[in-house]
Amino acid sequence: MRLTTYSDYSIRVLLYLASQRNEKLANISEIAEAYDISKNHLMKVIYNLGKMGYIETIRGRNGGIRLAKLPSEINIGEIVRKTEEDFYLVECFEHHSNKCVIAPVCSLKHIFNRALDAFLQILDEYTLEDITENKVMLREYFDSVARAND
Repeated sequence: MRLTTYSDYSIRVLLYLASQRNEKLANISEIAEAYDISKNHLMKVIYNLGKMGYIETIRGRNGGIRLAKLPSEINIGEIVRKTEEDFYLVECFEHHSNKCVIAPVCSLKHIFNRALDAFLQILDEYTLEDITENKVMLREYFDSVARAND
């Protein structure tokens, strides 16, 4: 299983925001710089995370973005489910375009389905708070990246 770049960037944005001090607003440029990724990609990710209610955008001169929920309220499995386009691991998962000739008698689909369920169940066990327990180290790392880029 491989997550899309969109899911990866969504989790990275949330991780970055959770690692920041509560009073500090972040901006797209600093997140893009911290991860060395395109601001254009992040704009769409941040817009959609806002629509989903995970982040809030504060407009104006001193504006920026921050988490709209506590890190303990943001479930990793839920984020992956909401940001992935599909979970078709193999062709037979897609009913309307399945051309696999052995699909009616193949038991592999059942095995892949169980594996996918197990993958998502494990992600469901973790929140953003769990993956930012090292918040101070993350913040120091992001700060050092910013200083190196200045």
